Amino acid sequence: MVDNGSRFAHLTKSHPCFNEQVHDKVGRAHVPIAPKCNIYCNFCTRDLNNPLEKRPGVASCIMQPDDAIKHVEEVTAEGPIAVVGVAGPGDSLANEETLEFFEKLDENNPDLIKCMSTNGLLLPKYADKIAELGVNSVTVTVNAIDPDIAKDIYTFINYDGEIIKGREAVEILIKNQLEGIEKVANNGVVVKVNSVLIPGLNDEHIVEIAKEVKKRGASLMNILPLIPLNKMKDFERPDCAMMEKVRDEVEEIIPVFRACTQCRADAYGIPGKKSDDHHLGMTPQSHY
Repeated sequence: MVDNGSRFAHLTKSHPCFNEQVHDKVGRAHVPIAPKCNIYCNFCTRDLNNPLEKRPGVASCIMQPDDAIKHVEEVTAEGPIAVVGVAGPGDSLANEETLEFFEKLDENNPDLIKCMSTNGLLLPKYADKIAELGVNSVTVTVNAIDPDIAKDIYTFINYDGEIIKGREAVEILIKNQLEGIEKVANNGVVVKVNSVLIPGLNDEHIVEIAKEVKKRGASLMNILPLIPLNKMKDFERPDCAMMEKVRDEVEEIIPVFRACTQCRADAYGIPGKKSDDHHLGMTPQSHY
């Protein structure tokens, strides 16, 4: 396996989603070019043309790759943007525009840190291409590695043009997530794993996720509180005590990032800083 220690150290110096010390000092730009998704998470509600909510899956518009390149040029000229990523509002790898964007971004802005987030269903297929395009880090959302737990988190997957439900669906998803993490990490890409903490469902399981993804080459984990929406609107949001307990347990296995603000898919600026954190609904670029 490739030793990603030096690459991870480089990222932690300037990536606000990898280093809590620079989280409020360095900016990132999410470009909303990936509207399609290939899995159905029971807690997820994607929302376009929404200028108000601040959460993953939300964006004010969808950009084409050329418009996104122009947007990156504009926001990097405005302030200290070190990182550019694709975080939806769907799944990055379910949209061919993501790869087109990164190819153009690497040509025009090779010094920017490039990252993307994915559910991992297509990660084994694109792991080589991701590395070729100069993507520095991939965040993979893994909410369960036990099919008996995962079947209550996901309703279906869309895989090779086929809708698959139930245990078969989650077995494919878990297999691809773990194989994809291992493959992309072996290609020298730094992997962070996000896990949504769902009280009563996976809160006692996330430690097992941590053990497995570390073995596969992940460098960091981020434990996120459930935002009760969609089929999980009646679930409790985890309280601070539960979040800290799980994070502390996971941190005995793998480093944990604790400052995530659960950004929109079109956020840019310095995370969590009201004077610097923006999204496209607040800017003239919302006509894209």
